[in-house]
Amino acid sequence: MAERKILTGLTAEAFTSDADRWALDKLKKVPLLPLVVSKFYEYGVDRWFYCYNMSMSVRCGPNQYPTLHRILQESCRVLDMPEPELYISSNPFPNAFAGGVERPYITLRSSMVNTMTDDQLYHLIGHELGHIKANHVLYFSVASIMFPLLELLGKHTLGATDMATYALVLAMYEWSRQAEFSADRAGLLTCQSLQTSIDAEISLTAGPNRLSHEMSREAFMDQARAYQDAEPLDKLGKVLLFALIGKTFTHPMPVHRAQQLENWVLGGAYDRILAGDYPGAPRAAATA
Repeated sequence: MAERKILTGLTAEAFTSDADRWALDKLKKVPLLPLVVSKFYEYGVDRWFYCYNMSMSVRCGPNQYPTLHRILQESCRVLDMPEPELYISSNPFPNAFAGGVERPYITLRSSMVNTMTDDQLYHLIGHELGHIKANHVLYFSVASIMFPLLELLGKHTLGATDMATYALVLAMYEWSRQAEFSADRAGLLTCQSLQTSIDAEISLTAGPNRLSHEMSREAFMDQARAYQDAEPLDKLGKVLLFALIGKTFTHPMPVHRAQQLENWVLGGAYDRILAGDYPGAPRAAATA
């Protein structure tokens, strides 16, 4: 593909969704959150996660998986951000994650590297870089051990109710889902091809399989639109299923993610950013 545009001065504001901002604001208003975050820092949990990840993964660099390291370096140049550490770990279930509040890192599971092309890996790594750039990592890390942290707080002696704990858990899940949409936009800004981003989403959803060459982007988007434009009775069913199980999902449904990313492009925001119209762009600074 053509050389990727470097988005000099890009800020997270350019790709953070309104729903992400709303959900984070709602999360920050839950009274228990500051106590949980303070306990996270008090016990040094961030360092625990970092050391565990380093002990169980291989760190990529110029002489260790240089292809992955090169993709990371270029992705960081595109998004104009410091380079975090990059790791690869053996795991058959496709996924990747960002961690490290004080020392950021990204870990790719081996199944993702097996499944995705190099171009699709730009989307995947850009997605995780988006989490880091948007400062999502703190709350993701807190969420991953939220229940043990609540136990450490001794919530009953602090006067917190079970209802307050439940409110924090639901607010955290809601924000986590909305944060994924923002990170998907960062992934698209990195790979700079909607088709590649959608293909990456399909690869993540279908997982490694010997028939991946039969994948159809058009069919997947038709599926996404069919889900979104469901009949009234089906829409009611979706609401009920969300109330029963969906509200505790950490990620949005894949078809919904694909359509939301397509809608963001159709709305014109993506093209404006690539044209240099975004907060922090050099041209905007020069005319300020």
